[in-house]
Amino acid sequence: MEAARAWLRERNIQDIECIVPDLAGVARGKMMPTEKFFSGPVMTMPASIFAQTISGSYPEDDERFQHNATDGDLYFKADYGTLTAVPWESDPTAQLIHDAQTRDGTPVETAPRNVLKRILKLYQDKGWEPVVAPEIEFYLVRPNTDPDDPLEPPTGRSGRPEVGRQSYSISALNEFDDLIDDIYDLSEQQGLEIDTLIHEEGAAQMEINLRHGAPLELADQVFLFKRTIREAALRHDMYATFMSKPMSNQPGSAMHIHQSVVDSETGQNIFSGPDGEETPEFLSFIAGHQAYLPYVTCVMAPFVNSYRRFARNSTSPVNVYWGYDNRTVGLRVPYSSPQARRLENRVPGSDANPYLAIAASLACGYLGMMKGLKPDAPQSVDCSDLLKSLPRGLTEAVNLFENSEEIIEIFGETFVATYRAIKQEEFETFMSVISPWEREYLLLNV
Repeated sequence: MEAARAWLRERNIQDIECIVPDLAGVARGKMMPTEKFFSGPVMTMPASIFAQTISGSYPEDDERFQHNATDGDLYFKADYGTLTAVPWESDPTAQLIHDAQTRDGTPVETAPRNVLKRILKLYQDKGWEPVVAPEIEFYLVRPNTDPDDPLEPPTGRSGRPEVGRQSYSISALNEFDDLIDDIYDLSEQQGLEIDTLIHEEGAAQMEINLRHGAPLELADQVFLFKRTIREAALRHDMYATFMSKPMSNQPGSAMHIHQSVVDSETGQNIFSGPDGEETPEFLSFIAGHQAYLPYVTCVMAPFVNSYRRFARNSTSPVNVYWGYDNRTVGLRVPYSSPQARRLENRVPGSDANPYLAIAASLACGYLGMMKGLKPDAPQSVDCSDLLKSLPRGLTEAVNLFENSEEIIEIFGETFVATYRAIKQEEFETFMSVISPWEREYLLLNV
């Protein structure tokens, strides 16, 4: 706390955004004057912030899910390791991520940071430390103020919007040089380190790769990067969207998660043996994903729109096959040195909450290792047209999630029941909207 005081005083910061990610990854919290933050009581917010849908409504109580009857306060403890600037604010402002607790200090089971910490504790108890490296794809689009209008690519510095697909094109990236400079500048001011930034397959679709590190820190970075990229885009009269499938004629956006596990004492990758060979733990980690990804798909594809990304004959996987350097399977093993041996989970969408997606992916691997599961044979052919196991819609995915005993045990009944209730309510909200497709093909034909 004293180090935080000195940091804030040195930068003459007057206000602090006290924030916490909710289940959708939205930043909730309060803005406080710096002096009040240190002199006042602990920050509180209603318990209902972890039972809110993306549209701002709340699910109905049922036999497994019940709201806090009085909507009493939760208490929020600052994680001072996350203190950083808010460089887009006009006045000197800081942001600080908090952890949710009950009044007696018990971690709130439905808070996404606590969910990830719960999974990391399982690894810690085994003497292991997971290492992750997320890759986040997103689109730049023209400002869209009418939700009935389709999204369109923005105009770059040439004065023309992209129409073709320009994977890895430097000239297509250069169309948005000023915006990219702002992203780097705003990131540097927050201590966020970008490994690489590339132009992806879609029109004005970008991908940011983050350097590997501890899962909680990387989830924090993804959470902050999303805020940063949106703010940078607004400076240039654009939107940045992390929807999984923002445009029907363009590829979807993913959040691929590279994962390895090291021994806490030696720092050695447990996926590689003394001679650099694959270990049984590595194969079981893969097998765990194959077995349990279908049961956590609703965490990695959390909205109705997410399932539009799962398309055959595309770079978005629709299966849980695995293979070496094969981007048509859901589980890719990149070629690497033994110490860098890892598994890339290509299933999560960029709309997923990073804390929950990383937690779910690591949970799959953990269950595989604990049960000694074995994967099927690696695929070396094009699997983009092959379906295997993954649910194709939100309600199917939620049903698998809420009825798996292993998932309930590892995540806890309270989280599973709350998450399920929120997703069911969001689906009902979606079903109340009539789509253009229905008007196009049903209006005069049925």
